[in-house]
Amino acid sequence: MTTVTEALSGKTHGDENFPVASWLLNDQNRGPILAFYRFARAADDVADHPTLPPDRKLVLLDGLDAALRGRGAPLPEAEPLRLALSERDLKPTHALDLLDAFRLDVRKNRYADWAELMDYCRLSAAPVGRFVLDVHGEDQTTWPASDALCAALQVNNHLQDCALDYRRLDRVYLPLDVLAAHRASVEMLGAPRAAPALRGAIAEIARRTSELIDRGEKLIPEIKDVRLAVEIAAIQALARRLARDLESRDPLSERVQFGKAGFALIGGLGALRFLASALVRSVRARPKASA
Repeated sequence: MTTVTEALSGKTHGDENFPVASWLLNDQNRGPILAFYRFARAADDVADHPTLPPDRKLVLLDGLDAALRGRGAPLPEAEPLRLALSERDLKPTHALDLLDAFRLDVRKNRYADWAELMDYCRLSAAPVGRFVLDVHGEDQTTWPASDALCAALQVNNHLQDCALDYRRLDRVYLPLDVLAAHRASVEMLGAPRAAPALRGAIAEIARRTSELIDRGEKLIPEIKDVRLAVEIAAIQALARRLARDLESRDPLSERVQFGKAGFALIGGLGALRFLASALVRSVRARPKASA
């Protein structure tokens, strides 16, 4: 295997646990976001490839880096994003941060504690939200709340895939100190069903994820683009429900995820709740007619 294209998994934005550039967004903003997603998906597929040697993974990630900066041969996975950035006069900072996260995935397979995991999420998750906000012209004051929500989405994904990551890649994102506190071990991730100790550790991490989502609640009121705010409301609802499911279910013995109907229902209700609350605020803000 010699190219990024050959390493692709075939996974698309439609396979995620949250909307990615959905029809809720303005069409003019969907293209750059999808280009960013495809670039990130390609880099992720390289880093997660089960048989590609680490040195080769790093070479391919460096190639994506060079192509995005316009310094190397154009790559189909990078060129659409490079063009989108140029058209919007945006810097490649967020995509380059993601590449650093994927390089870290190649080199690192354990996380000592929650703080170390959050440091990883600052590279692997926060840049995604920041890019979406930049594309919509939102203020950078929205970044902290967005970072919290994106970290929650990332940790939810880690919990969903904890057994698969361990078995395929010997990679464990569950903080080792949390495992130790519950008398759980990394090796328990190889079992067909989670032992009570491991279930306890996963539940604690899911509760911490819910706390991140709480911090992300500040994001929506700061968003100027209503259509983006609606999508974020749907994402928050899906993230909160998934964290709650992961707190009570076993991701080793079952796939904890939404079906299409559940995805649409939970996300749709989240969006509708936001629209209803926005309508109430609008009515209350109207000046009262004089008698």
